[in-house]
Amino acid sequence: MIRLENVSKTYAKSGRKAVDGLSLSIPDGKIFGFLGPNGAGKTTTIRIACGALQPDQGEAWIDKVNMGSDPMVAKRRIGLVHDNPELFNKLKAHEYLDFIGDVFEVPQGERRSRVEEFAARFEIADMLGSSIGAMSRGMKQKLCVVASLIHDPANWILDEPMVGLDPQASFQLKEIMRERTQGGKCVFFSTHVMEVAERLCDRLAIIARGKIIFDGNLGELRALREGAGGGDQSLERLFLDMVADV
Repeated sequence: MIRLENVSKTYAKSGRKAVDGLSLSIPDGKIFGFLGPNGAGKTTTIRIACGALQPDQGEAWIDKVNMGSDPMVAKRRIGLVHDNPELFNKLKAHEYLDFIGDVFEVPQGERRSRVEEFAARFEIADMLGSSIGAMSRGMKQKLCVVASLIHDPANWILDEPMVGLDPQASFQLKEIMRERTQGGKCVFFSTHVMEVAERLCDRLAIIARGKIIFDGNLGELRALREGAGGGDQSLERLFLDMVADV
């Protein structure tokens, strides 16, 4: 479970709050989609949740661990897929995966089993001896996904994870999301692809101008917008109408 309490963050260059008093609870056993236009605060929120950014105020909790006071323990409970898979280009893919396994102290047998499983599912098993710098963006994205799962994290955080993935890899990613939540784990991901969010998410939140403007399921969103004629509209149409009102 991931919990953010009254989190705010201002970047000095812009002087405006990228995230403003945001509170959000992402439960176990659910695929939770995080939606918002460019610049709304999605990536800032995710970076605070995973401990890459310190909030100006508020707290982030991973399960029952406070990210601010016990960051190393909290981070061990997270698997992160970045929005931009800039990895160690001079390493070979298998060296990078071994490095991640070492960081999370994953036993060799478990490490090997998970790498074999996920590398096969994302069709990169024959690329593990290649230099990361020689890989395409899509291949790097697949490698990043595999690396994020080596330690079997209780909380899987993904920032625009399907960008650059081919249809087969996107299918596998969605299947793994479902498998993990069926196992009682937490999945939190941001996306601009409304069709994917509509089909995949058990719950979702919409952020605009650094504030949460909706938190619930699609049925609750349709009920909320019913008075504005949105009772049976697609998530894409509902999303556009909501952010236009902000």
